[in-house]
Amino acid sequence: MTTDVARDIPQAGFAFDNCQRNNFLLQKGYVAPKTVKTGTTIVGIIYKDGVILGADTRATEGPIVSDKNCEKIHYLAKNIYCCGAGTAADTEMTTKTIASQLELHRLETGRVVPIAAASSMLKQMLFRYQGYISAALVLGGVDNAGPHIYCIHPHGSTDKLPYATMGSGSLAAMSVFESRWRPDMAEEEGKKLVRDAIAAGVFNDLGSGSNVDLCIIRKGSTQYLRTYEEANEKGQRSFSYKAPPGTTKVIKEGLRRLDITESVRVTAGSSSEGVTPMDTA
Repeated sequence: MTTDVARDIPQAGFAFDNCQRNNFLLQKGYVAPKTVKTGTTIVGIIYKDGVILGADTRATEGPIVSDKNCEKIHYLAKNIYCCGAGTAADTEMTTKTIASQLELHRLETGRVVPIAAASSMLKQMLFRYQGYISAALVLGGVDNAGPHIYCIHPHGSTDKLPYATMGSGSLAAMSVFESRWRPDMAEEEGKKLVRDAIAAGVFNDLGSGSNVDLCIIRKGSTQYLRTYEEANEKGQRSFSYKAPPGTTKVIKEGLRRLDITESVRVTAGSSSEGVTPMDTA
């Protein structure tokens, strides 16, 4: 018996072979599993010299924190990065696939990859799968036309905005942007604004947490600040809890007078022994 290795090895990437089977099972009355709620806060702004992207680092599995330091800002090209919200595996695979296509595009054309090209590739891919790929993206970068920020939704729709937020903590982050963002912000001011927006998501959304990551993209240079700030710092012990063997350390001692009054009421019915009801105090 011969084996075709190229045929038998499963292809890497997304597979939707069971979609037809799942629809058949639904028609037969089987209950579909419930959608798992994901949690993330990702943001991006345009400032004076480029683009600043930000993300938290908490990955969840339902009510469980599965990873406290997840990397949510993904590399696409030297001048393009992308923040991902949704299913971690989907965002990772999507960005890796598009990153390879963008590199081929750069080698073929010999030019700086336009941000619009990355946006078109991402939305065409996501639209092809009609939302089955759970990837909500904030795309940012700088090309020859200047800085750009795009919101890309799982079904393939896009928005081009001066500042954007996505994920379960997006409303808290957007409240910070709407009150404080302005055109032509300085870099340090923009970094503080993005940090505050991520912190708003971290402290107001249970699905977001841990640290703050930033990525600053300028024309000709990129700076990825992994763990820019620890939003949730672990508390420190105020003193030592050690005690010698056989002893217990007394932290505080106090005396309190207690006046206790007991009242017992015993009631018995007729019995063979002739017990009669009585009160005892």
